[in-house]
Formats: sequence, C-alpha cells, structure tokens
Amino acid sequence: MALAVSGPLAAHDTTRDCLDDACTVTSLFAADDQGGASAGGPIAAQRMGSWGIDTAGMDTSVKPGDDFFGYVSGNWAANTPIPADKSSYGAFMILRDLSEARVHQQLEGYALGNPATDGDAAKIAALYRGFLDEAAIEAAGATPLAPSLTAIRAAGDKTAIAELMGKRNTSFGVTLFGVSVSDDQRDPDRYTLYMGQSGLGLGDRAMYLDEKFAPQRERYLAYITQMLELGGWSEPAANAARVLAFETQIANAHWTRAESRNRDKTYNPVTRAELAAQAPGFDWDVFFTAAGVGQAQRVVLRQASAIPAMAQVFAATDLDTLKAWQAFHAIDDAAPLLSKAFVDAEFEFRSRFLAGQPEPKPRWKNAVGHAEGIMGEAIGRDYVKLYFPADAKAKMDALVANVKVAMGERLKQLEWMSPATRAEAATKLAGFGLKIGHPDVWRDYSALEVRNGDVVGNTLRARAFEWDYRRARLGQQVDKAEWGMTPQTVNAYYNSVKNEIVFPAAILQPPFFDPDADPAVNYGGIGGVIGHEIIHGFDDQGRKSDGQGYLRDWWTAEDAAKFEAQAARLGAQYEAFEFPQLPGMRINARVAMGENIGDLGGLTIALEAYRRSLGGQPAPVIDGFSGEQRFFMGWAQVWRTLWRDEALRQQLVNGTHSPGHIRAFAPLRNIDGWYDAFDIKQGDALYIAPAERVRIW
Repeated sequence: MALAVSGPLAAHDTTRDCLDDACTVTSLFAADDQGGASAGGPIAAQRMGSWGIDTAGMDTSVKPGDDFFGYVSGNWAANTPIPADKSSYGAFMILRDLSEARVHQQLEGYALGNPATDGDAAKIAALYRGFLDEAAIEAAGATPLAPSLTAIRAAGDKTAIAELMGKRNTSFGVTLFGVSVSDDQRDPDRYTLYMGQSGLGLGDRAMYLDEKFAPQRERYLAYITQMLELGGWSEPAANAARVLAFETQIANAHWTRAESRNRDKTYNPVTRAELAAQAPGFDWDVFFTAAGVGQAQRVVLRQASAIPAMAQVFAATDLDTLKAWQAFHAIDDAAPLLSKAFVDAEFEFRSRFLAGQPEPKPRWKNAVGHAEGIMGEAIGRDYVKLYFPADAKAKMDALVANVKVAMGERLKQLEWMSPATRAEAATKLAGFGLKIGHPDVWRDYSALEVRNGDVVGNTLRARAFEWDYRRARLGQQVDKAEWGMTPQTVNAYYNSVKNEIVFPAAILQPPFFDPDADPAVNYGGIGGVIGHEIIHGFDDQGRKSDGQGYLRDWWTAEDAAKFEAQAARLGAQYEAFEFPQLPGMRINARVAMGENIGDLGGLTIALEAYRRSLGGQPAPVIDGFSGEQRFFMGWAQVWRTLWRDEALRQQLVNGTHSPGHIRAFAPLRNIDGWYDAFDIKQGDALYIAPAERVRIW
C-alpha cells in the first residue's frame, strides 16, 4: 500500500498493477563505469523555515479548531497557483518536482553511445534522448503503430483476439483479464500467478454506470472516435459507439473498488480446468500460452465472479467490435510515443478534460518519466550517490525504532483487544521488515535491448524484458530483498506479504524529514508517515495477514467486531465531508478505509513516540509554539494540496486515498492531544465530543 497519490488517477492503463554532498559528486560518478557525468552540482532540497515549518505560509487569523488546513497553510494556499502543467499541487508534488529535476540533471549528463556495449548509461541516454527527438518521431507519424493494427485486422476469430489479449504485457492493446506474477498470499515464500478484471478505458465502473458521469462518457466516445480516425480504422464513429457499449457491459460485470480491496474475497485459487469450466466462452489455453505462462496450472482470481461474467460478455460480442476495441486501446496506449496529433489528442482528453490540466508538461519531463519507467533502478543507483548520505539512514532507523516501540506500547494499552489477538499483533509488529533509501542489490539490465532512435521499439522490448523477468519467477522462491519503488520515488509503502515497510530516499527530505529541523516537526512529518505504514499492517485489510505475511484470520470474532465498528464510525466521518464545487461527490470510505485508518493510527503512535523521545523533559517553545503544536503542524504541512475541480473528481472516483487537504486535519479530530494543544472547544467547526472520537490503534 503506497502512502499517497498526489495527482488524479485517470486510469489510462488498467492492466498494470505502487543529501547533498557537492564535494564528492565528481569522484562518485567517475568511480562507476555504469554511471554518467552530472551536468552540474547537486540540486538542494528547500528547507521549510528555520525549524521545519513554513510559518509564512500559515494564516494565524484562522482558528485552528475551525479550519486547521487554513491555519497551517492558508497563506500558502491563497498565494500558490497550481502550475499550468499540473492538475493538483502540494507538498508531495513539490518534492516530486525536485526529484524529477535531479533526475533530469543526471540524464542530461549521460552521453549517447552504443547501448549494446556501453553499459546502462548509454541505454538510459538512448531512451531519454530518443523520446526528446520530436523531429524523428513526427516524421514517423503513425507508422510505428502499423504492426499492432495489422495484427488486430488479421484476427480472424475470437481465439485470435484471446491471443492478442494474452500478449498485453508485451504489446500495445488491452485485455479483459490482467495477469501478473507476485508473492503468494498463502505461500509467502513463493511466486504465483494472479488474474484480475481489466478492460475499461475510464477506469472505475462508476464512470460507465453513474448518471453524473454522463459528460465524461460523452467526451470519451468522441475520444475513441478521434483515436480510431487517427489510426486509420474504418467507420470510426460507429465503431466507437460499439466500443463504449462493450465497455459498459464489462463495467456491469466488474466488482466495485471496495469489493476489489477485500482480501477475504480476492484470493480465489483455481486450476486451469476449473477456470475453463467456470468461465466458458473464452479460449483460456491460447490466452495463457500467448502470455508466456502456459505452464501454469493454477491461477489466483482476484474477482472470482466477475471473470465468468466478463467471459460471457466477450463470447456474446461480435468480432468486429472486439477488433475495434483492441485497435482503440492500442492507439491510446501508444499515443504518448507517437507524433503530435496523437500526443495532443491524448492530452486533451486524459489530462485537460478529465484532470483539468491547462497545459502539457514540457517534453523533457515526459522523457524523464519514459526513461525512469524502463530503467528506474539504474537511474536510482546514481541518484543515491548524490542525494542519500549514510547518516540519513541512521536517523531514520532511530525514528522507526521509536515509532515501533510506541506501537508496542499502544498494543498493551488497548482496552478492546483480547490477550490472544494482542499476542498475535505483537508478534507481527516484532517481525516488521524495514527498507530505507535504496536496494542493497541493484537490478541487472544487461539483457535489455535498447537502440538509439527507436522510441516505440524500445518501449515494446522493455515491456517484454520486464514481463519475461516477472513470469520466469513463477513458482520460484520470493526475492525478499526486492524493492517495489525506485529510490527517486517520493512515496512509501507497506507490503503485507513480506510484512515490511519501505521508505525510498527521495521522501526523506523536507517537509517530511529534515535532520536539522525541530524533532517535533520530524515526528509529525516522517514520524506520522512511518506510523501510517506500520498501521497498514493492522488496518482493515492489513490485519488479515499474519507476521509471516500469510493470509489468515488471526483475530477473535469479538475483537474483529469491535474493530469493524470503530472503522465504520471513522468511515462515516470521512463520508460526511462535502465538496461544494462537485455536487454529489463524496469520499468512498470503504475504498479509502485503509488509508484513513493509517493516518489516524499513524499519527497516534507517532505522537506517543515524540512524547517518549523527550525523556520526561518538557519540550522547548519555538516562536511561541509548543512541541505538540509543532507536531500537528508538521503533519498538516505534509498534506498541503491544491486541486483543480476535474482532478479532485478523478481522485474521488478512482483513488484509494482521501484528498490531501482532508488528510491534513481529518485524523486529528479523533486525537485528544490535538484538542489540548490548540485549546479546541465545543462549538469549533472541527470539534468532535470525546465520546464520539474514534479510537482504533
């Protein structure tokens, strides 16, 4: 579970499953023949004021109990425009911009060479500079699409369509059934094959079935028509209507997002024979063979009842509609790599219309993302040499240890938890793994073939390289050292099957973590994040896996009922929030439940850890703010977020996190210490009576 998604989710690809030391820069690069030369000195992170809080961004005329987001970030929000190439903006995005700028500087320093012989730096340079070569891409026009569309046109029956769907992980196109290889939730030491619902260009089923999204469907229909026309597909308007009708039928079969995150229901192992019997009307043998996993005789279904229903829709749909559906998605999938007509069309629909983004990103930003998406760990290997000193890890180790101790103390104090469940919870906490900064063993890209000037070919070969890597592990022992994020990623996550929390290097800087800031602010920032990730092991879904990562119910029925009652009360608080600019839109508390529990529990244990760190001594007062005031301000500052209306709508529809500006204050309303710190009283807008406050962890 990732900490946050700061931008909206446009659901473009529904099949794919997540400091500064200038004096040593030159020698570090020179010592590594896989690296490149920096195009300048390292780019420093911006500190937040003199002690960790941007006090100039506060609006102290606002009463904390009425609008805590406004109190901590009101002046910042009033005076900060959302950049034209963004649909949302805030602390996460500012830090991601920093990471992006640093990587950009790195990539500018990699020289073109022979990617076949000159190591990772030459491959990265080929990926990056090839994407920047707009003249060559424009000259190619739609030609790079021709093999994909030719294969679709040649499909003579539905078996051929099933074969194309099986090749989704290595080609342009779409599938109804997304296959992946990951740690087995019932055998955490082995990899297994998973399959889940897919196939919707608008992402969530609600976009097709809810009347309030009729404008989005109307514009999507026009977009399908436009893309089919650009790709030279016959009868684009008529075929677009058939594609949308087909996807609407598929949406009817899909599980809701809330159902799809329920681990009690999403682990359904079946044999291939059982799958064929349960979901007739689709050539499963051809599909799995085309996917390169024909040897697998067992697959875990994520949405067990949706798969047969989708197979039935497939069987009842005419071949020409299925071919048009494949053609549209192949064009849509490849569009960012093609000429300006395709790039502009994709931007206008997915970024401007769906997310409200006024202008495209500069080309170099997409080029950075393209290279990172293919060789992210190789780029990260050089990134950490510049931006992750050893003492940062040591300080994080200490913070994590303190927060874990606080969690252990909370377990002892919980009145609602029985001794049997408490003992299991303590065992799970003791077994938590921790990864900070970067992998110890880096990914080997030697088998990846990259060619200068071949953007589309490089992308397809990279997809094949990545899928070959994943599928070859089927049935093999799990690599416990593997990372799910690159070091330059501004995020963090908890992995339930490995029972570990992971913090990439890029998040370990202001406003999350500043080794020179006031400790209270660090505990409210990165401490709250650490707590959030720990709590993911005990949230409404994380609690269903034990200390070994095994999916099982280790709770007494009575304890589970008490937990769920508290979780439902928390969900009701979040669903009560209104968004006046988006009538009828609410937070889906069942979908965001784990993240909301993570925020509340994470802050609770981080506060306890901060108090313990004082060693019984009073915290100093800084600029008139007490230690606990600074702690809560540190949390709220992390969740500074501004939204365009369209982006906020997309987040509420497709996201699993509550919007950042809500996260800045919503969990605090259930923490007694917040009321004490800011003298919040009955009558204040955010006040909740003590008896009504939710207390889980």
